[in-house]
Amino acid sequence: MTNEFKRHRRLRQTPSIRSMVRETHLHPEDFIFPLFVVEGAKTNNDVASMPGVYQVAFDNLKEELDEIVGLGLTSVIVFGVPKEKDPYGKEAYNEQGIVQKSIRFIKDYAPQLTVIADTCLCQYTDHGHCGVVREGVIENDASLELLAKTAVTQAGAGADIIAPSNMMDGFVSHIREELDESGYPHVPIMSYAVKYASAFYGPFRDAAHSTPQFGDRKTYQMDPANRMEAKREVESDLAEGADFLIVKPALSYLDIMRETREVSNVPIVAYNVSGEYSMIKAAAEQGWVDEKAIVSEKLLSMKRAGADMIVTYHAKDMAKWLKE
Repeated sequence: MTNEFKRHRRLRQTPSIRSMVRETHLHPEDFIFPLFVVEGAKTNNDVASMPGVYQVAFDNLKEELDEIVGLGLTSVIVFGVPKEKDPYGKEAYNEQGIVQKSIRFIKDYAPQLTVIADTCLCQYTDHGHCGVVREGVIENDASLELLAKTAVTQAGAGADIIAPSNMMDGFVSHIREELDESGYPHVPIMSYAVKYASAFYGPFRDAAHSTPQFGDRKTYQMDPANRMEAKREVESDLAEGADFLIVKPALSYLDIMRETREVSNVPIVAYNVSGEYSMIKAAAEQGWVDEKAIVSEKLLSMKRAGADMIVTYHAKDMAKWLKE
């Protein structure tokens, strides 16, 4: 028999050979764990739509950090759940707000952790939108002022990275300018550069208490049908000074992830969002899927598509599985 075809299976024969030629790997330091800190609670609050995820009472933050560090995780992104909300989201830029207090505590208690501050208004406004609302319209430029104030107070509290998630036009340049002028030119911006108006965000809104009270976010988040628009957003954020680029959601937008990787040389972050997490958890609870195997495959797909790091609610589980 003449050798007229390639023997690709030669490199799949044994576990050790497959390990030797494996192109993509997962490590605990690849993961950014989302941390929801709630003000005024005495006990942690379970998030019903996200099994295994909970709002951490500020008083319990020490125990939570012990677990995170013990698992070998190195980065967290902090979301706040405030006691009070108002039309302008004042608690977002309150120097004694829940995120600012949490950042100070984390940097004091676990200084080895990289602390990323989610910079938005939706959790803090009584209308649930990511900016200032006037006569039912989300005002872009007025929102920039409040977002920049928020970023400066977060940097002042000790945040290592600012991650603005609001999708207002010009948010990167405006925040960069305010950070620089306020004495924080060294603090990088991890921009939610490509953020779609996705149905996969539903469970997150339970966790962050950020559901819009009217309308939706389609005037500022991107249409899931659009690909070229993502390139324009990436180009704008890079020109404005973004140090990282986030693609959100991740799993249904791996094509966008790959294209973002190909047009930029800054670190790319995949946001493995709440709906992607909850679907797997629900299927695993029914015994329909092998949770460990499917989560590993999913996260590998994001790194293979070009992500350098992944924001994921699976971070704790994945860190445990990698240790095994």
